[in-house]
Amino acid sequence: MIRVESLTKVFRRPRSFSGPFGSLRTLVTRQYDERTAVRDVNFEIAEGEVVGYLGANGAGKSTTIKMLTGILTPTSGLVEVNGRVPWRERVANARSVGVVFGQRSQLWWDLPLIESLRLVGDLYDVPAGRFTTSLARMRDLLGLDDFLDTPVRQLSLGQRMRGDLAAAMLYEPPILYLDEPTVGLDMLAKQAVREFIAETNQGGRTTVVLTTHDLADVEALCKRIILIDKGKVLYDGGIDALIGAYAPPRRLVVHLDDGTRNFDLTEGTTVTDLIARISAEHTVRDLSFEEPDLEGVIKRIYADHAS
Repeated sequence: MIRVESLTKVFRRPRSFSGPFGSLRTLVTRQYDERTAVRDVNFEIAEGEVVGYLGANGAGKSTTIKMLTGILTPTSGLVEVNGRVPWRERVANARSVGVVFGQRSQLWWDLPLIESLRLVGDLYDVPAGRFTTSLARMRDLLGLDDFLDTPVRQLSLGQRMRGDLAAAMLYEPPILYLDEPTVGLDMLAKQAVREFIAETNQGGRTTVVLTTHDLADVEALCKRIILIDKGKVLYDGGIDALIGAYAPPRRLVVHLDDGTRNFDLTEGTTVTDLIARISAEHTVRDLSFEEPDLEGVIKRIYADHAS
């Protein structure tokens, strides 16, 4: 469904000059500063996959998504989305993808939500019968009925996000790009968004590319992640394999009379023997385990890569 080969994006800007006539020199200069946002990225995403595309701020995530949607043209490399080159066939590509940016809305600010959705239906030439069916599905899955007639500017953040998801999927595109879809939402709103994404994927075989800093979204929805840093792919594979390869050891946390001690369960160390040794020397009040999690693993990978 999505194929990316040797994808690179370099941004160029005229070099700035200070001093007398600096602005004029900047305007006419042929000297440029370059910044490589995406560097030789390769991956393929099959129909029906839900893939987490992860990285720190400035890692190249949004630049990649913008090239997949056709907003940006690559400096070099190949992108095919559903058999099309996005920046060459922008209109056709736009009709086959849905996009939700958590920080921006595609809805009309002063119109009631229902009118925004009707406008989306008109823009994408959705037949009346199909629009009615699709809207009914969105109303049911996203619980839109309570605020369909409310102007978008009066919606809460969670309501607006549900409205944006409805707008993105109203014309039933086979691919959905989500950029921080749960940013700023409370737990109930986050859960509603996650359930909608999961049902959309499972019910319609929609391919989903998810960028987020909330790794709970990733753990709830994705079996595969692509980890990017400084424009380059560091990891592409399953979450379980990533944790298995990079996770720190499980940790036993023991609460004693004189404080709390942490013990790493390294290979060859059994929990029973460790607890027996500790109990022989101390009075154990309580104990618990710290399991390796995705957030800790990704932090460790970035730390290793930076060193």
